[in-house]
Amino acid sequence: MTLQTNPERALKSWLFLILLALIWGSSFILIKRGLLVFSPGEVGAYRIVSAGVFLLPLSIPRLRRLNKKQVFNLIVVGFVGSFVPAFLFAKAQTQLSSSLTGVLNALTPLFVVLVGALFFKSRISQRNAVGLLIAFVGVNLLILSREGGSVGGLLDINFYAFFVLLATLCYGVNLNLIKHWFVLLKPVEITAISLMMVLPIAAIYLFLGTDFSFKLVHEEGAMLAAGYITILGVLGTAIALILFNMLVKIASPVFASTVTYLIPIVAIIWGVWDGEVLLLGHYFGIAAVILGVWVGNRR
Repeated sequence: MTLQTNPERALKSWLFLILLALIWGSSFILIKRGLLVFSPGEVGAYRIVSAGVFLLPLSIPRLRRLNKKQVFNLIVVGFVGSFVPAFLFAKAQTQLSSSLTGVLNALTPLFVVLVGALFFKSRISQRNAVGLLIAFVGVNLLILSREGGSVGGLLDINFYAFFVLLATLCYGVNLNLIKHWFVLLKPVEITAISLMMVLPIAAIYLFLGTDFSFKLVHEEGAMLAAGYITILGVLGTAIALILFNMLVKIASPVFASTVTYLIPIVAIIWGVWDGEVLLLGHYFGIAAVILGVWVGNRR
């Protein structure tokens, strides 16, 4: 039964899709709010801690079912798919607006295709290649655009954009690892257990290697900033994943993947509302990135 023949399921699917776009598109403004008080390392570590602790009721009961190879693979997935990107996004947004970060994040599906083709013998089609080329042009416009509509040279590159690109590359690697390493485990189990694997490292670093606890008690606005990061971890990582899996189940993976095109729109709206300024070249770059992702992933 398709969405067209079931209006109730179609309505539910669209509601889930919009809700996911709002949650994931708001992640970047939440990182920005957390960075007002905490360092990038503190934001990244606390994001992992809050998400991992929230999912412990799902991860602990399932841990005893795993063999040693699965445990090792989940540790790798935890680092590549959650731990490292959390720090990279926070670092990037110290010098990059939340709206542009949200747009660059849309490159994830293309990196999934590229990594699959380079390392996992997946086929890259002509459509994928065209999409990558268009998105590449868009990325260059985003990182080189200057006031007055001109495009700068190498000295004008905002190198913090490469932290986002590296994070989306990590996502591309992670999704390919999940596809090839895990057959029996459900996506919710993979995420919950992989986060539990990196939770102790994030917690040790956060509470013993940073001033997070001191800032939380003594810095003005620290509790509010920590609240934003908690929302980011719990809602943007844990609950959003559950919603995404429900969407895949009631609709289809193809329909669920369209959230990729909505996330940048939400991120841009939040950024403009927060006073971020987009230059003329940014608008062209945004359009090119979204177009490239659409061309590279449409059926």
